[in-house]
Amino acid sequence: MIEARDLRKAFVTPAETVTVLAGADLTVAAGECVGLTGASGSGKSTLLNILAGLEPADSGTVRMAGREVVVETAPGIFSPGGLDKATAILLEEAPDPVPTGAILDLGCGWGPIALSLALRSPDAHVVAVDVNARSVDLTHRNAARLGLDSVVACAPGDVDPELRFEEIWSNPPIRIGKAALHELLRSWLPRLTPMGQAWLVVGKNLGADSLQRWITEELALPTERVASSKGFRILRVTR
Repeated sequence: MIEARDLRKAFVTPAETVTVLAGADLTVAAGECVGLTGASGSGKSTLLNILAGLEPADSGTVRMAGREVVVETAPGIFSPGGLDKATAILLEEAPDPVPTGAILDLGCGWGPIALSLALRSPDAHVVAVDVNARSVDLTHRNAARLGLDSVVACAPGDVDPELRFEEIWSNPPIRIGKAALHELLRSWLPRLTPMGQAWLVVGKNLGADSLQRWITEELALPTERVASSKGFRILRVTR
């Protein structure tokens, strides 16, 4: 759930002060789809930027998973403008993560999945990996900002090869190409514990159905589509 209360934002120029938000309230329940409408300049983009943690409000609060959050993003990483549509759908549609044990965020970007997992399961050990060093640094910094000591952000090669995961969560990097994607999943999905499961979000038009078949047939890991939303599939992989 995302909650915003009494958000206020004004932009000051030498000529005038423009009030964009004057006490805005918003609640979006898990799985709920909400659209914002309004004239140009009415504050829609400003509100979304504040909700994503990209821009501070002058006053008011934003809470995600029961916690007030502010995060940092940067150019040169995946989804530098905030929470991308696919990841948002994954976090909305998939069930709560396991309360304890090791959970992997595969391809963490600036950390939206890892941070959400740690907020929802504070006793779990969340490992966030990415080949982009800037992404790893941002996830580390965002976790520290929120006091999430359970999150460890690192390069893939720095993960203990003996570590096994109760769950793996990922918005996998489809655009790296089929061969590279298959190699990535072949390296990590078998590291699920017995009875472990993975949650993946993949665009229908980006090969979700064929990827589901490939994981089932080539990795011998049963994979099913558990939800569809806005052109994306949520896949559950079980060990």
